[in-house]
Amino acid sequence: MKSDSRIRVMEIIARMNVGGPATQVLGLHERLNREEFDHRLYTGYVDDHEGDHLRLRDAETRVHRVPGLGRSIRPGDDHRALFWLIRAMRTFRPHIVHTRTAKAGALGRVAARLSGVGSARVHVFHGHLLHGYFSPVKRGLYVRSERLLASMSDRLVTVGSRVRDELLQAGIGRPPQYVVIPPGVRLGPVPERGKARAELGLPQDVPVVAYVGRLTQVKRPDRFLAVAGAVIRQIPECHFVVCGRGELEQQVERGVGAVRDSFRLVGWRKDVETVYAAADVVLLTSDNEGTPLSLIEAGMAGAPVVATRVGSVAEVVRDGHTGLLSTTDPGELAAHTVRLLSDRGLARRMGESARDWTAYAFGVDRLVSDTENLYRSLCGTARPLVREGARR
Repeated sequence: MKSDSRIRVMEIIARMNVGGPATQVLGLHERLNREEFDHRLYTGYVDDHEGDHLRLRDAETRVHRVPGLGRSIRPGDDHRALFWLIRAMRTFRPHIVHTRTAKAGALGRVAARLSGVGSARVHVFHGHLLHGYFSPVKRGLYVRSERLLASMSDRLVTVGSRVRDELLQAGIGRPPQYVVIPPGVRLGPVPERGKARAELGLPQDVPVVAYVGRLTQVKRPDRFLAVAGAVIRQIPECHFVVCGRGELEQQVERGVGAVRDSFRLVGWRKDVETVYAAADVVLLTSDNEGTPLSLIEAGMAGAPVVATRVGSVAEVVRDGHTGLLSTTDPGELAAHTVRLLSDRGLARRMGESARDWTAYAFGVDRLVSDTENLYRSLCGTARPLVREGARR
């Protein structure tokens, strides 16, 4: 395709903080076919207590900074971002406006409608805010706003079929609007276990459990600490690595208390594969998830996981084959963790199965291919992409 006939895509995300959405955006931006797509990234600013994905990855990606766009809701800033986006759309004239995260999804879709450019509108739900975020009143406002925004959307993309189904149950959008595109991940070279543990200051001959993710309420780091306490009572020599930062970081530091020597709080690391390589088990304790990249990465590193059965977690973790799923009860999570730490043969088999499964289902090349086909379908250059769920 000639450059002047490329499909112009304006991708908008509120901020490129460390996490699944930023990882997906960067992977796509770096690998989309530049001869066919003119893909431009528009984003706001990362808060002080959050990790900046672009800085952590030393990415040289050119971004268009949107004044006023960020995590917090501030009417003045939000209006400034809205009108800035409208002007940018009228200048760039994108064929497709592709939004991610709730705030960018609202501002981007409204801007696309007001701009008069006639762009196709795609919004990605990396999860949703139906559970674990809001009071009932605020949840009702969120649902009503997303229903309205869905009426302004040509496609609604979810990272898992369970996320899609929960949104539909809430009356957000119609089934024909939805496309399921699971995440795509490329993990760096996984170091040898002994080297990884030496790098993190961990003993070589003890069980290790890792937590990788934001230290924020919905991720329930308090539940992780409760599980860790129960595991230590049964396996006193067990150590725990916490890789991440967030507004609950100080609470976590205080929470380790008397067992501080059993914990390594390493913050965000560029070489997250080192954390997975050092771990015998990766533990996820969230109240709500989309399709968590940390569990995909753990699988690619050959680490079995124990996780709460929320969101589309069961589409990543094959319960009993690549890890163990649980209710949100700390006792059950601890029992599953102890089981894997105590049965090294079972943990090894699950880790090997996890490596095979995640490499097959969640490769970044598949993500790029699916997204390119979605863009083509919206511009009439290919048959519409229809995915009923994650590949099995």
